[in-house]
Amino acid sequence: MLIREIEEKDNQTVERIIKCSLESFHLNIPGTAYFDPQLSNLAQFYKDTPNAKYWVAVNGQDEAVGGIGIAPYGQKAGICELQKLYIKPEAQGLGLSRELMKAALGFAKEHYTHCYLETLLKLEAANSLYLKLGFQLLDQALAGSEHNAMDAWYLKEL
Repeated sequence: MLIREIEEKDNQTVERIIKCSLESFHLNIPGTAYFDPQLSNLAQFYKDTPNAKYWVAVNGQDEAVGGIGIAPYGQKAGICELQKLYIKPEAQGLGLSRELMKAALGFAKEHYTHCYLETLLKLEAANSLYLKLGFQLLDQALAGSEHNAMDAWYLKEL
């Protein structure tokens, strides 16, 4: 597997990965990434956003099997948000999440002092990974959160 920046040709595939993943957990509800307005055009969104990037893990046919993004968090100086970490079921268990996190956090460290993320406690594998990578569980969301369905919030000093 190769990790590279998202391209326009990846938009539909990545949107499908994200939506299918959320549907599998019955999370195709308001307050999740499922309804993010930029979901169908992630390549352009991250390209147009300063100090933001989205990476995809691709298979031997250059087809995206997962992805992750970093973007500024609201108006909070020095804080970025780790966004949209999703992996196709058939590509899970191969260490791709960890590799994508490595790329994202390396970039984040160049531009920010802290990395924030929002998730759900029932996504146990993701929560375990965040803790292993040094994220600290918060008691509540940071001000400005757009995903009100989340019930777990993490912050990591970079």
